[in-house]
Amino acid sequence: MDDTIKLGPISQKISIIGIGTWAWGDRRFWGYGSGYDLSDIREAFSVSISHGINFFDTAEVYGNGTSEKILATLITESPHPLVIATKFFPFPWRWRAQDFRNALSNSLKRLKSSKIHLYQIHWPFPPIPIEKWVACLADAYEAGLVEAVGVSNYNADQVRRAHDILAHRGIPLTSNQVPYSLINRKIEENGVVQACHERNIQIIAYSPIGQGLLTGKYSEHNPPSGARRFLYSKQFLRKMKPLQEKLKEIGEAHGGKTPSQVALNWVICKGAIPIPGAKNRKQAEENAGAMNWRLSPEEIADLDQISEQLTK
Repeated sequence: MDDTIKLGPISQKISIIGIGTWAWGDRRFWGYGSGYDLSDIREAFSVSISHGINFFDTAEVYGNGTSEKILATLITESPHPLVIATKFFPFPWRWRAQDFRNALSNSLKRLKSSKIHLYQIHWPFPPIPIEKWVACLADAYEAGLVEAVGVSNYNADQVRRAHDILAHRGIPLTSNQVPYSLINRKIEENGVVQACHERNIQIIAYSPIGQGLLTGKYSEHNPPSGARRFLYSKQFLRKMKPLQEKLKEIGEAHGGKTPSQVALNWVICKGAIPIPGAKNRKQAEENAGAMNWRLSPEEIADLDQISEQLTK
């Protein structure tokens, strides 16, 4: 089974699963330096590429640039060429095209690269209209500083507007990176999936295992720790039990796949590219185990049906 795909105009094919590097250097939300450190991340990186994963997504705000710096160090240790995506954050005090160019230049410096494979607008935050930042993406593409351009957290209308601005200049909008998992299927209902499919825009799914809730590790009696404990109520964790049981059942039917691997495979089967995090060797191995097999249509339908109950 070929688990690589073409991502927009990027010359190198990417793995069907990528790695999100939000936790690489982030102390506030993920607790970098407490429970895991650079040596753990290095192992996660090595395991990932040994299994054929070659797509890594970062951002300038992850660890205030630390994630990009860590990735730059690890890239030099890879025996294979990698595809790197990063993001520009539209802080409200950034309002000039020069601010965009400076941010891109700083990301290039931290990544120790002359070109970024996929450069994305992180959020459609006001007060600056998205049209201005999308035009800046186009400028960067035409200057040869990026190989492809994308957006993140854009709704259906914003995706269409961004696509049309770029299309007017002959540039494809490659991707929209959004939260998507069995516990967050909002993009199926709010028009984002349809808008992306209509315009051949690839959906990149962040938090594809629900920030760990789909691992089977957490319950109403064992909620997640840290900042995540405020995101999900005991009632929601209680309602998740049937889904967790179904993930486990399906995994066992596929030769002992874990709930996380089943959840990631579901995202793949929906046509999105999941980018789970990997803070250590175990998580990296688990991510890789979601490749090279597929859920059956019946299993997908069962998971769809159960997950829909979570929003009722």
